Amino acid sequence: MKIKTSKPECIWKSNTILGEGTLWVKSHNSIYFVDIKRKKIFILNTKNKKKKILKINKEIGFLSHIKNNIFILGLKGELRIVNLKTRKIIKSIIVEKNKTLNRLNDGKTDPKGRLWFGSMDNLERKIRTGSLYCLDNNLNLTEVDKNYYITNGPAFINSENFYHTDSRDKKIYKIKIDKKLKIIKKKVFIKFKSKEGSPDGMTLDKQNNLWTCHFGGARISVFNKTGKKIHTIDFPAKNITNCTFGGPNHSELFVTSAKKSMSKKDLRQFKLSGSLFRIKTNVNGSIAKRFNYNI
Repeated sequence: MKIKTSKPECIWKSNTILGEGTLWVKSHNSIYFVDIKRKKIFILNTKNKKKKILKINKEIGFLSHIKNNIFILGLKGELRIVNLKTRKIIKSIIVEKNKTLNRLNDGKTDPKGRLWFGSMDNLERKIRTGSLYCLDNNLNLTEVDKNYYITNGPAFINSENFYHTDSRDKKIYKIKIDKKLKIIKKKVFIKFKSKEGSPDGMTLDKQNNLWTCHFGGARISVFNKTGKKIHTIDFPAKNITNCTFGGPNHSELFVTSAKKSMSKKDLRQFKLSGSLFRIKTNVNGSIAKRFNYNI
C-alpha cells in the first residue's frame, strides 16, 4: 500500500523551545507533549479543542500513561509517578545519581507495558554519558545499553526487537534483546547524511514502517523494514522532534517541533517552528501501551 499523507496542519502554536514526548491518550481524546526546556506539559483535547499547560519543577523529556490521571514522568535525574490532576506525587525513582549533568530525554513503552527511556548530557557536550534503560512493571530499573551522545526513540517492533537512535551520531540502531534484557544483536539500520539533519523521535505504523523525525531537516521520513525510504513529509518548521499516531482510528500523526538553536534567518523561513502539527494518513499507527504498573 502506498502511503498518503495530508499537509502538516498546525494545531497549536505552542512556541516550544524543545518540543518532545508526544503521547496519545485515547481515553482522554488528548494528545500530550512536553517542552523540555520550559518544564511544561501541554495537553490538547482533540474533541472539544480544550488546551491545558502544566508547569513542572524539572526539565521533562517524556510522559507515559498509567491510568486515569496518573502518569509517569521522565525528568532530570528522576522518574516520577504523579497524579496530574491533584499533583500528588505517588512515587519518585532517582536515576543516574552520579551523573548530575545528565537528564532523561525520550521514552516509550514496549508491547509488554515496560518503560524504555534514554539519558544524555544536558549541556549537549560531545561526551557519551547517555544510556538506554528499561523500567519493568515492578519498578526494577536496568541499564540495557550505554555510550550514547543523545538518545532518542525507542520504537518497538515487538517485545524483543526495537529501533533506538543516537542523534549526534546520526545513527538509528536496530536492537534485539533476550528475555533478561541483554542485547543479542545491534546493528546500524540507517545513518543520516549531514544535510538531512539528525534522526530524532520516531514511531511505527501497523506495517512496521518507521516514521522518523529530522531535527534540522524540516521533515519526517518513512523507512520500510529493509531501511528503504518510502515516503517524506515536509514541514514549515526546521527542527522536527517527535511523533506519534493517534486520533479516532489511530491514523493521524501528531508531531512536535523545536525553536532551539535556530538563527533569526531560520525563524523567518520556518515560521511555525515550535508548533504542534497534525497529519492525516491512510495508515494505522501503533499506539503506545500504558505503563503496566499497579497502583
